[in-house]
Amino acid sequence: MEISFDQYANDENVSELIRTAIEFGSNVLAAIVILIVGLWASKRIAAVVEKSLHKAKLDITLSVFLSKLSYLALIAFSVIAALSRVGIQTASFVAVLAAAGLAIGMALQGSLSNFAAGVMILIFRPFKQDDWVDAGGVSGAIKEINVFFTVLATGDNKKVIVPNSQMTGGSITNYSAYGTRRVDLVIGVSYNANLAATRQVIHSVLAQHPNILHEKEYTIAISELGASSVNFTVRSWVNSSNYWPTYFDLNEQIKNALDANNISIPFPQMDVHLNPSVEAAFAAQQRNPSAQSQNN
Repeated sequence: MEISFDQYANDENVSELIRTAIEFGSNVLAAIVILIVGLWASKRIAAVVEKSLHKAKLDITLSVFLSKLSYLALIAFSVIAALSRVGIQTASFVAVLAAAGLAIGMALQGSLSNFAAGVMILIFRPFKQDDWVDAGGVSGAIKEINVFFTVLATGDNKKVIVPNSQMTGGSITNYSAYGTRRVDLVIGVSYNANLAATRQVIHSVLAQHPNILHEKEYTIAISELGASSVNFTVRSWVNSSNYWPTYFDLNEQIKNALDANNISIPFPQMDVHLNPSVEAAFAAQQRNPSAQSQNN
């Protein structure tokens, strides 16, 4: 049997086409398997990451965010691997993604700084929910901590939303970080007052107040000889939740106790001394005001 060259060439083309189809089909099948396994593994790994962060007692907001971020990163890796398997050049694709990421990063520079600050807040926890803080130019109670901003409620119950970069851009004063706080008062009494008696009256008020932590030592000391008063610095310790009620109450009780013991709290006053010649001229003017008006 005689086979022509054209028939042989056609058989070779068909065989090559079949081989190409089989190879492409196997690559497509492998890409589908890679994609399916990647999706499955991404969910499992993201769940493990979230669980591990929970065990590490990381903030739940940051735990969920990092878990979703790891999930998206694994999905992107799986898609790139699947595309590479079917013969698509992924180097240019990755370069385009990198350029797009850089452009987005430049456009969202402020948001990214807030995000970085939010991550630092959630990791290091300089404050937590319901803490009273002074930060970012705002004083209030922490109500919500997000990745990009923090929500506070001021003393008059206004909602203030502060970007996280502003919260961490300066010093943070956390009034609720510790369980106790010191109440500092300055009590001024007259120079004629008996200082020992004054100290005893203030001590008796502190000793009887229910909010004061009596296991901690009081401080009642003369801190200044002022222009019109002798100033006592009075320091005592209370639980943080009792700070302001105790502060207001002590001011009132100490004032009442000093009044009851005839110890006066002076108001600012000034002694004015006139030059004798000026005083004589002033007295003459008072005796003869008409003459002064004629001179004018």
